[in-house]
Amino acid sequence: MKIETFKMERMQSIWENVVDYNISESGVHPLSFQELVSQEELAEILKVNIGYIQANGTPELREAISKLYPGTDIEQILVTCGSSEANLILTWSHTEPGDEVILMLPNYMQLWGILRGFGATVKPMWLRESLNWAPDLEELKKLVTDKTKMIIVCNPNNPTGAILSAEAMETIINLADRVGAWIHSDEVYRGAELDGKESPSFWGMYDKAIIVNGLSKAYGLPGLRIGWIVGPDKNYVHNIWRYHEYNTISASAISDPLARIALSADNREKILHRTRSIIRRNLPILQSWLEKQDGIFQLIPPKAGAIAFPRYNLKINSTKLVNKLIHEKSVLVVPGDHFEIDHHLRFGIGGEKEYFLKALTRIEETLREIGEQES
Repeated sequence: MKIETFKMERMQSIWENVVDYNISESGVHPLSFQELVSQEELAEILKVNIGYIQANGTPELREAISKLYPGTDIEQILVTCGSSEANLILTWSHTEPGDEVILMLPNYMQLWGILRGFGATVKPMWLRESLNWAPDLEELKKLVTDKTKMIIVCNPNNPTGAILSAEAMETIINLADRVGAWIHSDEVYRGAELDGKESPSFWGMYDKAIIVNGLSKAYGLPGLRIGWIVGPDKNYVHNIWRYHEYNTISASAISDPLARIALSADNREKILHRTRSIIRRNLPILQSWLEKQDGIFQLIPPKAGAIAFPRYNLKINSTKLVNKLIHEKSVLVVPGDHFEIDHHLRFGIGGEKEYFLKALTRIEETLREIGEQES
């Protein structure tokens, strides 16, 4: 099996710890260990033996996750090393060469690359900018065929911050049910809604829905590398578990108890409140800055997530623009063509205020230079 380069992750891997200002991230500024853990909890963590833990996640952590999905029990939960591993093993376990898979685009492009590497026929379900980053439901109906094995969505969406409407979710479910397809729903931004109302999960709406989530985005804890899969029943999850054992075996013995702390009822609410507060503070800053750029940008405001995906009206290709920002201004953002949509940039809006403002100032300098050259 050959696999294509994951363009966004490679660019971030090379540059995110090198540039002066990294606003390419799609999560909020991470919590510190001190912010997450009390002195009493720390004392207990210091007693942890740093060995292998139960491969599918400790019962205590799976119980905490199960409470987020009414009607589940711990046998329907598989803990993974981040939501990226959850996405990988779901695709690995479901995909055979020639399978037809419908994938929401734009999207985090991990599954785009993995599906194509496994030999699947990938049919994009585009979110249309003209529809405020919603799918064209009539277009979607034409995409689904008797050969469709799975429909994959990211909701709330990365990079647009859009949330599927009730009508769109119902249409996706009805189309999947008509042909017996699975729905793979990546919900890692759920809980980071600006209006504070947690967006609906596909969980409980369809008996062949599989949910992926984790602590990296809405929770601001990417370094814990804790994700999870919620499956329809015990047998399904035990099958997926096999792929996890071949891949990573288990999560970290330290991350598991820290995840339990984060998902306790009180802490979860505090963490998500912090996330929404950061996004609510920084989005208006970005919107004001965009409006001052002489009509270069048009933004459909995100409804969730620490991300914004404006279109820009310059001739320069988005990767060329981002490389220019890296080398001349030491600032990193994500080019739109990494999501197969050129002339857009993904701004991470989850950082500290002053850091964010300084990054925008440097970007503005480059935009002025390019604008003068193109005029």
